[in-house]
Amino acid sequence: MNELTSIELQDGRAIRLRALPQVGRKRAIGILAVLAAIAAGWFLLGGNAQEAPPAAPPAVTVSAPLQREITEWDEYIGRFEASRSVEIRPRVSGAITAVHFRDGQVVRQGQPLFTIDARPYSAALREARADAGAASSELALARSELARASRLVEFDAVSKNEIDRLRARERAASAALAAAQARVNSRSLDVEFTTVRAPMTGRISDRRVDPGNLVSAGDGGSGTLLTTLMAVDPIYFSFEGSEALFLKAKRNGNAEGLTVAVRLQDESDYAHQGKLDFTDNGLDPRSGTIRARAVFANSDLFLTPGMFGNMRLATGGTVNALLVPDAAVQTDQARKMLLVVKKDGTVAAKPVELGPVIDGLRVIRSGLLPDDRVVIVGTQFAMPGSKVEVRPGSIAPEKQAAAPTISAPLSGKATFAN
Repeated sequence: MNELTSIELQDGRAIRLRALPQVGRKRAIGILAVLAAIAAGWFLLGGNAQEAPPAAPPAVTVSAPLQREITEWDEYIGRFEASRSVEIRPRVSGAITAVHFRDGQVVRQGQPLFTIDARPYSAALREARADAGAASSELALARSELARASRLVEFDAVSKNEIDRLRARERAASAALAAAQARVNSRSLDVEFTTVRAPMTGRISDRRVDPGNLVSAGDGGSGTLLTTLMAVDPIYFSFEGSEALFLKAKRNGNAEGLTVAVRLQDESDYAHQGKLDFTDNGLDPRSGTIRARAVFANSDLFLTPGMFGNMRLATGGTVNALLVPDAAVQTDQARKMLLVVKKDGTVAAKPVELGPVIDGLRVIRSGLLPDDRVVIVGTQFAMPGSKVEVRPGSIAPEKQAAAPTISAPLSGKATFAN
């Protein structure tokens, strides 16, 4: 016997099927399963569903770039070096008997540093003084005999040859006395040199020789090195600039005496002020760079030779620059871009040339117009070519500088001097 069978769909409708004979029941169940799957798929594909409304465009905050006057400058990398450096070596040989400084301390000009055993030189000084006394007696005798003989000449009691001999003897005795006095002065210097003193004010290194050791004097660098001394007030900042930067400075009429500023590695501001005092007389043909130097006051001795720093040097007049938040700058491989919103709400990418960061804002050297609407918030939602909802914003520096702002080109880096 046949019977009707119905399948109810999810939308409430039903499909009525006539039952098959008993022998085809398994086959009928398979057909019903296929029909049920087709009906469910038709419903999931929206056979009876309403279309979803389109998504709203993302909201971004835009602002025109901040216009501000800046003073153009170039940036260099260099390091500090002592304005004077001295290797302390003995001028006489002998045994070190005392050391009068602590390693690394600041010493003043004329301060004793080392003492060398002075006894041999004191004995030599006494001997030279004795020789000088003998020479002085010989000179006095020669002068007395010459004076006596000169009084007898008018009585023809002394020949002229005798007078000439006495005069020669007087001159020889005078020369011998001068030589003896020179030896006294030399021996006095030897005694004075047994106390090694600081030739200038500065910071001293550690001692290389301990008391009890023999040291030797010598010309140039052949003498024993006792220690080194560096004058660090004032201190020099040495750097090298490229030929392009040198030509730029020359054409702008820059010369020695310009104010420079240095920022140390752990500093965010250019807090150390100095002046350019030296530019070399030629460029290195191998590297195409020129050596230059600035001088800085260092009364607290904080700046130390060998310390690296970034220096900025003004090389032009003030210009009206455009600034945007540094976070608004996008990177596309080697290009730097800004996202701007057109009048119809469409996002576009503009390649730009970047300058430095000033008070938290990035200087845009080219590629941007003063009336462009730059995306400053929500750049992750703004895709070039897509529509966005615009919200007005504003750009302000993180802090106001008291002095005119200074900037530097990113491509104007220079190497440090060796």
